[in-house]
Amino acid sequence: MRRLIEKGLMFGNLIPVESPALIERYNRALKALTGKQTQLSDFHIDISGYSPEIGDELSDHLYLNANGCNRQFILLTTDQKTAPLLNAQFSTSRGILTRFIEENEAQLFTLTARDAVAGELENTVYDLESPARLFDIRRITVVADTAGNHVAEGARLSGLIDRFRTEEDGWWDDVLIAEMIELAEKTGDVTRNPVALKSTTFDQRNFWTAHFGGLYIFRDVEHPAAIAVGKKEALGALPIKYVFDLGDRNQIAKFLEINDLVEPIVNARGADAAAILRQKMDFIVVAAAASLGLEIGHGARRELRQAATAIGARLPEEFHGLAALLRWIETGGSWPRITSAHPAYFYTLRARPHADRDLVNMLLAELSPLDVRQLFICHKELFYDLYRSWPEAKKAYVADYLQREYQIDKAGAREALFGPEPGMHEPGPWTRSGAPRTREPDILDIVGPWGAVRKERR
Repeated sequence: MRRLIEKGLMFGNLIPVESPALIERYNRALKALTGKQTQLSDFHIDISGYSPEIGDELSDHLYLNANGCNRQFILLTTDQKTAPLLNAQFSTSRGILTRFIEENEAQLFTLTARDAVAGELENTVYDLESPARLFDIRRITVVADTAGNHVAEGARLSGLIDRFRTEEDGWWDDVLIAEMIELAEKTGDVTRNPVALKSTTFDQRNFWTAHFGGLYIFRDVEHPAAIAVGKKEALGALPIKYVFDLGDRNQIAKFLEINDLVEPIVNARGADAAAILRQKMDFIVVAAAASLGLEIGHGARRELRQAATAIGARLPEEFHGLAALLRWIETGGSWPRITSAHPAYFYTLRARPHADRDLVNMLLAELSPLDVRQLFICHKELFYDLYRSWPEAKKAYVADYLQREYQIDKAGAREALFGPEPGMHEPGPWTRSGAPRTREPDILDIVGPWGAVRKERR
């Protein structure tokens, strides 16, 4: 993993904590949350305040995330909003923390100027004894305050000010006035600089969790389902009608289709489908060559073509399916019939622009693991897990490629692959009433590389 760290592909964008003042604030918050403290003189933190160095020091990398739910956090600066979330147990956690920081940025800037802000992503589930308990998680409340309780005391001071202004004898209540002065010395002028934190409750409808081997839960769609990474039978009874696992390719394809969650790459607006498919094929060649011990040189396109020729019929079906689709795009070759049973099927899809686009792309990355670029962008936990078992030649090629082609323009690469970020004003592929939006049919909706004719949904 050292290669990834050196190239900024692992533990990248973490926030350094080096000054004694910040370390002291961190320790106050850490002790308030966990009863522990660090003896390190410098370390790095993610968006939640988790530090891999402190995790090593304490021999506990879940020191801010006991039981894997109700994640705690420590904010030393609002700059943490750009940092990644390490050891994520839920796909929604980073988004919730980001929104919380952005919607309270002015207040948090003021608070973190004097103290650390500590808090918790709180829900009504405190342990996950069985997979069914995951369905009890519906709303996350962000509870936060400084180690010195500035928010609580600010709220208390605001209440005293209201009493002072409204009570008939407030002007002559020396005890009330003395209490206000004492609190104001800690909180400052809350009438001009309020310290209340807003927008602290977030719905958690559709999400991925690392618990129980990995599970995708889609409740807020027209046809709900749960998709297990491991065997679905191991989950037991779940309070949802349809439960699939990654072996149920036809059922997952149908689920994505009837909920209008995906679109073919060749049909995606603004996508250079040929370039995307060609790159996916390169990744497949690299994997095949590495497994067979074949040299690919520097991994240039010419060298990869030579490797593909040498491998020949031993190339996996994913490669041949994408090659047939590429021939159709570039040369008008025969229309390939790629059904959901074909290993290349999920490589040909991307999520439509909707609120759960990133979650769907994460699922597609799980279903198409040879596309290492999508895997790295959409599912880093799985990428790091698989990376450890790759041959050295594949590790070197992938790390060099991601540093050279992705790191220099992350936003541009994401937009080229997945389209622009959905605007906040766009409710996604559904109307506000919950019904699917109607759209004009095109040729790829009627006949396409996905086999059977598709009926237009109304």
